[in-house]
Amino acid sequence: MRLGEGRHAGAATVASVLLFAALAACGGAGAQRGSDGVARAGAQGAGHSSQAAGATGVPGVGDRMQRRIPAATRQVVAVYGDGKDFAGSTVVLYARRGPHWERVHRWRGHNGKKGWTSRHRAGDNRSPVGVFTLTDAGGVLADPGTRLSYTRSASFAAPRWWAKSHWHDFDYVIAIDYNRVKGVPPDDPTRPEGEERGGGIWLHLDHGSGTSACVSVSEAAMEHLLRTLDPDKHPVVVMGDRAALRTQSP
Repeated sequence: MRLGEGRHAGAATVASVLLFAALAACGGAGAQRGSDGVARAGAQGAGHSSQAAGATGVPGVGDRMQRRIPAATRQVVAVYGDGKDFAGSTVVLYARRGPHWERVHRWRGHNGKKGWTSRHRAGDNRSPVGVFTLTDAGGVLADPGTRLSYTRSASFAAPRWWAKSHWHDFDYVIAIDYNRVKGVPPDDPTRPEGEERGGGIWLHLDHGSGTSACVSVSEAAMEHLLRTLDPDKHPVVVMGDRAALRTQSP
């Protein structure tokens, strides 16, 4: 999903390589590229917590996933996939109020066009199941007022050889911290766990169908998330098909 990187690239060749790598991540109609994320619950993302997220727990999330939510987390974006092999999902923002998780907002969205996997690989068109931190954002449009680190650049723009319905996918993006370095722009190409594990998994604008591995929601939803997520509350995304999220055992 992230396009660009060519910002300040010294040579046209380097810019082209970086652009291709960025494109290979999330999205593109007919762009067979892109895995957007790796799977394995919690890989490289939120890390493990020695205690459950809260007395009541995030609704629909079993103990196995609950334990991966850091104790300090006060905001959770839960992505409930319709099924292991389905591209539709429901995205819910929760806030921790004392021992309880309260629903703040709910939207319909999409995930990988082939559904979900716990062992994602680049190009499999499935979103990774897991718990991942949310630290960096960006997009083609100006910062709408987020407290996350935000990088605005035309390099995020989807290429015009993609279907027109995808052209605004990356007007706003929030990087899902899977196989990436935190604290850098979402389109940074570094893959700490290797290219084969995929990367460039984002929350971004919806185009009405499944993605290459990202999670997509409406523009209004993205604006709400960007304005609401607070680094001081250590936000994470908990994502997967409903059955995987409910699983109790390792």
